[in-house]
Amino acid sequence: MYPKNIKENVDFYYNEQGYKVFTETYHLKRGYCCKSGCKHCPYGYDKKTDTFKKSGKNGKKP
Repeated sequence: MYPKNIKENVDFYYNEQGYKVFTETYHLKRGYCCKSGCKHCPYGYDKKTDTFKKSGKNGKKP
């Protein structure tokens, strides 16, 4: 389920083209990876290879 109360400059920002870009904070609040290749994906998903990279903090995959 997506978080309902999202805040600009915390959960998302608008890029130069006017698109809404979700932050790492938003993705963590959401609690799972959508496998869309998001710019700020904290889960380490690589859309090109359809795999997860190791997490930087504890070395575990999501």
